[in-house]
Amino acid sequence: MLGLWIVWAVMTVGVLGLALYRKITSWYQEDDYVHLAAGEEKAIPHQIEVTHRLDKIDALGEKLTVVVLVYGLALFAAMLYSAWKASL
Repeated sequence: MLGLWIVWAVMTVGVLGLALYRKITSWYQEDDYVHLAAGEEKAIPHQIEVTHRLDKIDALGEKLTVVVLVYGLALFAAMLYSAWKASL
């Protein structure tokens, strides 16, 4: 049972690492300004690229968060069931 909790902990650290990667990516590469003036056309492709990258990170993060949550709840339920059976 301890091995399953270690797997859950590693997956949780992975989700937290992905969140940190997303934060760092948005902090250093995301541009919060809309470039409409003449001469700013070069910034638009970079904004689109960063937006797509952040969208992919967000989608992966949401899926992994759900997996970690369901896995953790299943482990907790199994632990409670095991404790209940041991008390009989």
